[in-house]
Amino acid sequence: MAPDLVHLLPAPGPMWGPYPQRGDADKAPPARGLAWRAALGRCRALARAAAPHAAQWQALPAPQRPAALAALRTELRRQGLCAGMTARALGVVSASAVDALGLQARATQLMAAGALLDNHMAEMATGEGKTLAIAMADAGMDAQARRAAYRHDIVYATAKDLAFDFLRDRQALGAHHRYHHAARGLGAAAAAPPALMQGLCMALLDEADSILLDEADVPLILSQAAPHAARRAFLWQALALARKLDAPQHFTVRPRDRHAALTAAGEARLAELASALDGPWRRPRYRREAVVTALAALHVFERDTHYLVRDGAIELLDEVTGRVAPGRVWSRGLHTLVALKEGLSPPPETETVAQTTFQRFFQRYWRLCGISGTLREAAAELRAVYGMQVVAIPLHRPSRRRTLPTRLFADRDSLRDAVVQRVRVLHDQGRPVLVGTDSVADSQQLSDRLQAAGLAHRVLNALNDAQEADIVARAGQAAGVTVATRMAGRGTDIEPDAAALAAGGLHVLSCQHNPSRRLDRQLAGRAARHGDPGSHEHWMAQDAAQAVGMSALAVAAAWPIARDGRIGGHLLDAARRMAQWQEDRRRTSLRRQLLLQDLEWERRLAFAGRSA
Repeated sequence: MAPDLVHLLPAPGPMWGPYPQRGDADKAPPARGLAWRAALGRCRALARAAAPHAAQWQALPAPQRPAALAALRTELRRQGLCAGMTARALGVVSASAVDALGLQARATQLMAAGALLDNHMAEMATGEGKTLAIAMADAGMDAQARRAAYRHDIVYATAKDLAFDFLRDRQALGAHHRYHHAARGLGAAAAAPPALMQGLCMALLDEADSILLDEADVPLILSQAAPHAARRAFLWQALALARKLDAPQHFTVRPRDRHAALTAAGEARLAELASALDGPWRRPRYRREAVVTALAALHVFERDTHYLVRDGAIELLDEVTGRVAPGRVWSRGLHTLVALKEGLSPPPETETVAQTTFQRFFQRYWRLCGISGTLREAAAELRAVYGMQVVAIPLHRPSRRRTLPTRLFADRDSLRDAVVQRVRVLHDQGRPVLVGTDSVADSQQLSDRLQAAGLAHRVLNALNDAQEADIVARAGQAAGVTVATRMAGRGTDIEPDAAALAAGGLHVLSCQHNPSRRLDRQLAGRAARHGDPGSHEHWMAQDAAQAVGMSALAVAAAWPIARDGRIGGHLLDAARRMAQWQEDRRRTSLRRQLLLQDLEWERRLAFAGRSA
């Protein structure tokens, strides 16, 4: 991007083209080259400069405001987001928030908004008011309504909707261009079909780490129905053959990698079983891939942990949020195999029309920024992949959260027994308790223990997501007990009532074995928001700790001294942090490989004349 365009806001037109998007040869707005403390100073200066503009707007008579707003928009289009114009815009928006919503923006919220407009990632702690700086909205509109919505200056949408609408545009416009290129000279070309979007000008992401990191390895595939009866029969046979293999003689499973592998004996046994079959079963590579996928469906992917069975269909659970992921399906036959395992009718077969990932899609925006409560751990990757710096916004009030020592238990059963005892003590004190669990199955099992102990509670998981708002609204009541999956870790605001605050505030008991420290901080952030009292502690089961990557040596060393929680908590935390650091590095490497695969996919499509 030329230096004089750095501050300008991209828009369809002669300067940016009819469908603005950043190509591989285009550079994003250059980083400021400042340390994060200097960037924070810029944001603080913007917040201070916005205050007089807010006062001027509030003093302006209502009849004069439309003309003043039109003049401001004209200046923004002409000058772009230079410091002076950004301060003016922030002042007007903060004053308008008071008029329209009754919400007075705090200085830290103005700082966060300034960081976003300066093309940064803003880390703002949970409960600090991210909603006023950035928002999201619902889906479910037809093409005509979506096209009309995209014609507005500001559009609220889910990241998934944006990415798929871009794929639809690329497919439709690419097909139009291919057709008229082939028919050149045969007559006047028809006008291109109207695009849904107006290009990729500027994106502001809420929960940016969830979109750009946690969901970056989820392929976004635009598909169309393609009935393949032979393919379905082939997968059914693969599942039948997989059930005839035994572990560990014929195969091994790696739950962390979501993968199964045949042993040499397994390869020989599979060849023997498939000897009477024809077609693709004669080809070792095809039969191996199909049976390995079937083994993963049988022994790696678990009901109520990775997916639900509801209304006769498989619904996938998001690993990070614990919520149902509507419309998401597994590829390469896995979804069909899991449905067959559960005795369900498999979904219709599809074929891929276009695909991308969030990291490749959002790289195409001319301007990109985002906000979340947990970004610092991924600052290096965000800078390397997206060219964005993380700016940590300070708390508007000092935190009063107490963190208790980490405890380790022999197994999940002993951990659940201890949870029941701890919940009873806190319940008797009048404090609300939020217990975080790994999965739907874990939450249900803990619920059974609490019910047997006579402790009233509520459960928040993907099976009862329809009651989420009511459950969350009651979670802060004095002596209330809530058991939740990762659904309660992000985007959930639990407000303790006066009696709960007087008793010591919300206590968060995390029994989750998270692969990332960011997820630990998300759950802990439910307690002691806005400077309120509250506390947090993390409990682990020895068997589960090893399953998520903590070395057996580290767990064994910590076990004798950390099981009572009085000493050894720091040693256990260090072992857990090391495991999470290693897992973060592994996932960063996978995301990098996936990005390279996306680029290779696009290169092949362009070579074949199929890209837009």
